Amino acid sequence: MRSYLFVPGDSERKIAKALDAGADALILDLEDSVAPSAKEAARAVAAQALADAASRPQRPRLYVRVNALDTTLTGADLDTVMRAGPDGIVLPKACGGRDVSHIAAMIAVREAEYGLEDGRTRILAIATETAKAVFALGTFGGASHRLTGLAWGAEDLSADLGAETNRDETGAFAQPYRLARALTLLGAAAAEVDAVDTVHTAFRDLDGLAAECRAARRDGFAGKLAIHPAQVPVINETFAPTTEEIAKARAIVEAFERDPGAGVVAIDGEMIDMPHLKRARRLLARS
Repeated sequence: MRSYLFVPGDSERKIAKALDAGADALILDLEDSVAPSAKEAARAVAAQALADAASRPQRPRLYVRVNALDTTLTGADLDTVMRAGPDGIVLPKACGGRDVSHIAAMIAVREAEYGLEDGRTRILAIATETAKAVFALGTFGGASHRLTGLAWGAEDLSADLGAETNRDETGAFAQPYRLARALTLLGAAAAEVDAVDTVHTAFRDLDGLAAECRAARRDGFAGKLAIHPAQVPVINETFAPTTEEIAKARAIVEAFERDPGAGVVAIDGEMIDMPHLKRARRLLARS
């Protein structure tokens, strides 16, 4: 998936608007965008939105960001929203594969209790929101078959570090956050799941967003988190393979299919080997 749009889980109006924003996935948020006093009401609103959207012929995938495992709220979040069968759960402040395994078990219990297909609910983990979590980025492999992606976050990490800001004077991420970004990409590759780039908080700066998207796609990220509907078209366009890229990828795959014993093939004067084939197959899967 290319675009994941956050929407406050306690706002029926914003959820209804977000459903038509064109995002590949919506993340109904029960964590940061919901005040402590509104958590219970937000669960009910999110669950109803999931139920209402289930019958739409075309809709984005619907994820719910629950509250972190180190709160007392995660179980109650799951008790309410899992009844409505979300497509996935977003786990904030994930500290390695252990946390993913933990919430996967919690999800499995509720799938069984509510008569949902076993394994249908996927997990997207936000994996860099504390310094401790950064050191666990290599532990996600094999944590759960439900895990489909690792996202990184700079806002909570900067608070955990006690930083004044997470960007330098040019507007680029400062070194600690570039490190977290790179390690997320490596951790996701090691776990064989998608790497998802963090939000661009200056939601009116679409040029800056586009630049971040291009850099993220270049480096290997599969998609990006969004905080405003206006960001979705930019993300979708940037992460969608072009017609020319799809044609080239198909040519590479077909060349190796014609000669399955080859280690290297020549296409348009260029020597193509196994890493090119792997990238081509990945691009075609995304398209």
